[in-house]
Amino acid sequence: MFGIIEIFCAWCRQKIALHVDERPAKFFKQGEVWWCRVGKNVGDEIYGKGEKFARPVLIFKKLTRTTFLALPITSLPKIGTWYVSFELSGIFRSVLLNQARTLDSHRLLGRIGTLTDDDAKKIRTSFLEFYAT
Repeated sequence: MFGIIEIFCAWCRQKIALHVDERPAKFFKQGEVWWCRVGKNVGDEIYGKGEKFARPVLIFKKLTRTTFLALPITSLPKIGTWYVSFELSGIFRSVLLNQARTLDSHRLLGRIGTLTDDDAKKIRTSFLEFYAT
């Protein structure tokens, strides 16, 4: 129990630092994949790993200059209605449609790459089908 409390406290310290960060917002585009400080979350919510609590996310939809709808990414092959596989930089990955969330650009660490038009269309179609049913 004490270990998990330390982990949540470490994430809270980082989250506070992100909140008060006065550096300009990062420039990002829809369809890009970035390393992102997703954080330590509750239950089955997707979380980041390592000391920065980071994982790759797809910038699915740019909402404002500083916010976006993110789809977390896993490097493990997954099968299910809420997973969509794609390849980026020679690595097969899957987006998790069921873990979509709005994030601020201060969480972004570094750009990994950009989806192909075909993969972007496949993910968009799957997203709309997943949330329409």
